[in-house]
Amino acid sequence: MSEKRVITIQEILAGLTTLGVKHGFNLLVHSSLSKVGHIEGGAPAFIDTLVTAVGSEGTVLVPTLTGNELLSKENPPVFDPENSPCWTGQLPETFRQRKDAIRSLHPTHSVAAVGKHAGYFTAGHEDSLLPCGKDSPYWKLAEKQGYYLFVGVNLDSCTFMHTLEEITGVPYHMQVEKVSAKIITGKSPLTRDLYIHKYGTRVYFAKVEPLLLEKGALIKGKIGDAEALLLDAAKTAEILLPILENDKLFFTREG
Repeated sequence: MSEKRVITIQEILAGLTTLGVKHGFNLLVHSSLSKVGHIEGGAPAFIDTLVTAVGSEGTVLVPTLTGNELLSKENPPVFDPENSPCWTGQLPETFRQRKDAIRSLHPTHSVAAVGKHAGYFTAGHEDSLLPCGKDSPYWKLAEKQGYYLFVGVNLDSCTFMHTLEEITGVPYHMQVEKVSAKIITGKSPLTRDLYIHKYGTRVYFAKVEPLLLEKGALIKGKIGDAEALLLDAAKTAEILLPILENDKLFFTREG
């Protein structure tokens, strides 16, 4: 049996550079590291490479989501930012435990961030009535001319699409009543009354890939053995918000 090819840090950095990632970027990463291949140094080394790629003026973010379909007004979230694991994969779970990472306090849709603007992106997320709305890190990234990077996953994993759904008020996405969420902090627990996602409606975010490529909001590349995408958040909002305003069920149809 032949040995697995080792994906070096230099190869990952070269892939990021070719894709267009630059020093000073604010970058949120969706990933499936297993698709990249056998990474030299594993998840910690991959994270270090991302931080290196954006440099001292940039910021790397990952989604550290904890929400699920069982949560409701009767079964509200209880979130411990220090200890609650996320379900978004090896990279975010490793990332959030870094000593220099800051995790936002939203009880279902937190992010973790490292870099110059980590405090800005994570601050106040617990006060967002909508988990991915205009007060969230996801929209702040668009306001900062930031990007979403997809490594080994496609746009169906894109949390920013939920931001666009929440801004336009699509009818299938949010539970009708607020929940009273508890957030465990170092002092006394916080309580926040906010809206959370309603699960069950199938959405097709990846169908907009050709449109975003055509309009210059999306670039395709490769990192290691994985397909990669780089999404310009502000351009994507400019393209898709009018479509969703006109057709709030747009994402629920496959074609």
